[in-house]
Amino acid sequence: QCPDFVEPDKTPGVMTWDELLEHMDNLVSRGQDELKIWHKTASALQTGKQEQSETECSTEDIAHRAQLQNKLAGICEDMCKEVGAYPKCAQCPDFVAPDSTPGVMTWDELLEHMDNLVNWGQDELKAWRKTASALQTGKQEQSETSCSAEDLSHRVQFQNKLAGICEDMCKE
Repeated sequence: QCPDFVEPDKTPGVMTWDELLEHMDNLVSRGQDELKIWHKTASALQTGKQEQSETECSTEDIAHRAQLQNKLAGICEDMCKEVGAYPKCAQCPDFVAPDSTPGVMTWDELLEHMDNLVNWGQDELKAWRKTASALQTGKQEQSETSCSAEDLSHRVQFQNKLAGICEDMCKE
């Protein structure tokens, strides 16, 4: 009744002889097309029509290798996990092993943390000295009202912070 109506498959999930023969014909046709392309490429290579210098070929090869390595780098850890080699994935590029002591600080980590604290403290002292010097020499030109406004802003921030902490403590 309807034009261009296609009747649904009477054997879903099962390939009939007619479907199998049609599929085989499609494979043969595709194979012949691929062979034509390969013959054309081989002919061009043999007759020297492909005019790439050795450096161009090696440059292109390096680019393809880099693309492949980048692609593999993303899935290397996943493959290690699947085969049970994780976290010993030293062969994966840019692999960073997970913390071997989660939740515990080792001596090396503690010493590094202490060094970072020293550096942070020195930077803070420099900033405070600079601010104190500016206040003493009068280089910081703020009117009394702007200082009051800034002080009020800090007080509001502090009170809001305390209010949140207080609510959390009450809940406990």
